[in-house]
Amino acid sequence: MAGPGWTMLLLLLLLPLGSLVGYGLQKQQMNLSHKVIGEPCRSHDECQSNCCTTNSLDPHTLCTPKTILLQCLPWKKPNGYRCSDNSECQSSCCVRNNKSPQEFCTSQTIFLQCVPWRKPNGNFCSSHQECSSQCCIQLREDSPFRCMPRTGILAQCLPLDYLRLPLERLVGQEHLAAVDSAHPEVTSFWQLP
Repeated sequence: MAGPGWTMLLLLLLLPLGSLVGYGLQKQQMNLSHKVIGEPCRSHDECQSNCCTTNSLDPHTLCTPKTILLQCLPWKKPNGYRCSDNSECQSSCCVRNNKSPQEFCTSQTIFLQCVPWRKPNGNFCSSHQECSSQCCIQLREDSPFRCMPRTGILAQCLPLDYLRLPLERLVGQEHLAAVDSAHPEVTSFWQLP
C-alpha cells in the first residue's frame, strides 16, 4: 500500500508531464492561427502583429503592422480621394474643394483648421458662409444675392449701392467715373444683373 507521501510524489512527477503536453498543443495552435503581415484576417487574434485592419481602398482586412506607438490604425485616404466624413482622411479634413457637391480629403491650414471651398466674388449665394469673402448681399433690391468683396476701412459687408448713392450726390458723376476706372472690380459688379 502506498502512503500519502508516495501518492503526493507520484502526482508531482505527473504534473510536469501534463503541462508539457498542454504546452505542445497550445504552441501548435498558436503557430497555426498567427498570420504574417499582408495575409487576410478577420480579427486581431489571427495576426502576429495583433492588428487586423484595412490598409487600402480594398474593404478586405489584412494583418497590418502597428504604429511606433503600438496602435492598430486602419488605412486612411490621402489628400485628393473622395470622402464623406473627416475620419476617412489622413488629414482628418473632408470638404468640398470646388463647385462640385462631392467632398474630398484636403489638407488642413497651418492653424489645423479644416476650411471648405467657398464661392469667389460675383457668384450667386444664399448665406455669408458660402462666400470666400464671407459677404453675401444683394447689389440692388431687385437683384439676386451674390458673393461680394468686403468694403471700407473696417472691411464691412456693405452693398455697393449704399456707398455709391451718397457719393453721387456729394462729388458728382465725373469723380465716380475716375474711381471706377481706378477700381475695375467695383465697376464689374455694377454691370452684373
